[in-house]
Amino acid sequence: MVRQGLRGGASVSLLRTICPPSKPRLMSPAHDASHGFAFTQEQFRQIVEDTLAEARRLGASDAGAEVSEGMGLSVSVRKGELENVERNRDKSLGVSVYLGQRRGNASTSDFSAMAIRQTVQAAYDIARFTAEDPAAGLPEPEDLATAEEAALDLDLFHPWDIDAEAAAALAHRCEDAALAVSPAITNSEGAGVSAQQAHFWAGNTRGFRGGYASSRHYLSVAPIASRALRPGSRRVDMQRDAWYSSMRDARELAAPEEVGRYAAHRALARLGAKRVPTGEVPVLFEAPVAAGLLGSFCGAVSGGALYRKASFLVGSLGTQVLAEHLDLDENPHERKGKGSAPFDDEGVRTRARRVVEAGVVQGYFLSSYSARKLGMRTTGHAGGSQNLTLTSRLTRPGDDLEAMLRKLHRGLFVTELMGQGVNMVTGDYSRGAAGYWVEGGRIAHPVHEVTIAGNLKDMLRDIVAVGADRYTQGSRTLGSVLVARMKLAGA
Repeated sequence: MVRQGLRGGASVSLLRTICPPSKPRLMSPAHDASHGFAFTQEQFRQIVEDTLAEARRLGASDAGAEVSEGMGLSVSVRKGELENVERNRDKSLGVSVYLGQRRGNASTSDFSAMAIRQTVQAAYDIARFTAEDPAAGLPEPEDLATAEEAALDLDLFHPWDIDAEAAAALAHRCEDAALAVSPAITNSEGAGVSAQQAHFWAGNTRGFRGGYASSRHYLSVAPIASRALRPGSRRVDMQRDAWYSSMRDARELAAPEEVGRYAAHRALARLGAKRVPTGEVPVLFEAPVAAGLLGSFCGAVSGGALYRKASFLVGSLGTQVLAEHLDLDENPHERKGKGSAPFDDEGVRTRARRVVEAGVVQGYFLSSYSARKLGMRTTGHAGGSQNLTLTSRLTRPGDDLEAMLRKLHRGLFVTELMGQGVNMVTGDYSRGAAGYWVEGGRIAHPVHEVTIAGNLKDMLRDIVAVGADRYTQGSRTLGSVLVARMKLAGA
């Protein structure tokens, strides 16, 4: 996100402590000695073929099947003690059977031949008694990924051969580093390490076949800072914050000590928070928080919301929705990307594209079903968006957080949002917020117990700057986002 802090004054320590490390320090190398799956990809392929053959035997006009397996380890510690060790392993076969435009779905975790027959029969029976739906059906053959496209290697699978003892040791290092930062870090909600991996294979009667393995690992910590409100007072100011590192390859996780120290500094920086007067002010969203704004936009231009008319952006294709200096790009083929995929959940090929150009919506996020409901063509988004990057044509290389605070000048810098106050039908937006009050382009003091409100239609068009402090939150990458004005309800 941000590489440097302000110089001089109290705002120096505040800004430095809320800026993430300049770059991750690699952990000890992960070991890929054994993937640990109970089933091979070849076994999965045979299960899919058997499932589709059974559907044809029953008389299905079309059918699709997906078989998957996932496994992982999650360990949490708190105040130096081991709290939880969880191992998960699950498997599933999902079947969709079509009788014309009637569809039935069923699933099972039993991969025996008898269970497969019973599951297909169940899906078939459901389809028999389901009303016809003109939009139901598999994707059109020309939209499906070819064998070559489906086999595209995006480097998504990096199994982490770690046991519970080693995972707990990493979590302890993370929490210990947080607690050692200051005597004011008096407690912790704990630290955790998780290693997860999965693989699947899918196919349908229109010729699609494809599948791959993927992994995702993380470590996190949530320290608590406290101090007396005044010297000698029994009343205590208590604040928490958290940080994490999440990667497909465990070797790219930030060092646990670095994550712990950074989380502790964020918690300390929130001590002494004050409320601020009610008014209308510009608001700067920290990059991880700003990813939520991008998520709201994506939800509003997704097929399900559009065809149900449950979106404030119905009919927005080809219209200006964001500020004209903004572009939104999607790259589903980014190596190791959190949202990367050679095909979507229906087997439709994925493509890089520009979703928004100069503020104008160029495309929706559509599955085959939602596309048919809208009289359009699938965009390969059954399962959601894929690796989005928001950029501004006004952003310069030096537009780090320090520069963005100067652009904010006087207003609220938001580092945390609370509540679910977003109405996707009207666009009305109202969230509890915490962060920092900024005066003269410098952080003045922490802020809590305030509410920010507006309408997403106005907020998206009122984005006046996007920082060069890029951060990837899930599958969304963007810098801090400055909105020209929002209503602030404070003291």
